Amino acid sequence: MARTKGKESLVPAQKGGRQRNKVVHVFTEGKVTEPEYIHIVRERSPVSGIEVRIANASDRGSRREPLKLVDAAVRLMRDEKREAKRSGLPKKLWPMVWCLFDRDQHEGVESAFKQAREAGVRVAFSHPCFEVWRLLHHKPVVGTFGGVCDLAADRLPFAKQVTDVKQVLPEQIPKQSFGQAKKWALKMNAEHEDHVPYSQRDPYTDVFTFVEEGLGIIAY
Repeated sequence: MARTKGKESLVPAQKGGRQRNKVVHVFTEGKVTEPEYIHIVRERSPVSGIEVRIANASDRGSRREPLKLVDAAVRLMRDEKREAKRSGLPKKLWPMVWCLFDRDQHEGVESAFKQAREAGVRVAFSHPCFEVWRLLHHKPVVGTFGGVCDLAADRLPFAKQVTDVKQVLPEQIPKQSFGQAKKWALKMNAEHEDHVPYSQRDPYTDVFTFVEEGLGIIAY
């Protein structure tokens, strides 16, 4: 994978330079889990014309918390829009900026949502953590995790066989599992009334929107 200016690109460099890809910048809370997941599903279900860049591949610690994550994404979105307008890029090719973050025990989650929404930055959110989305690839999720990510991770069918559950392996994502995972996620999410803040929706995940609208993938 090619790296440029501290960013990680999840698509091979373009040959010949004839066709311009749409660039999707992704800020992830996790340094390992989300980037590995993105790489696996893109390898399994490649989509032409989209280049995915992990925008904060080199960031550490508090810089990956929702508020700081969104703040960096908003700045990048502002720069990308300005450059797209300046270069006369067709709107269909304007870059997208996404943030993937969890509830965990973070403060300011609702403020992060508001800031992202006002700037046109897209958000894929999981409560209590991304492992809920991974779990939905194997079984429906019922009940609550009480905001404890480890309770979700422990329910992964392979949890006791791996030393690091945060690492995502291809065999941990069953083939042709996206559609069912999305259906289970929608049913799970529907248990929460629309007026309930995202920070209080336990469990919840809408990572499938990022897969479809950010990565352009509808099945894997």
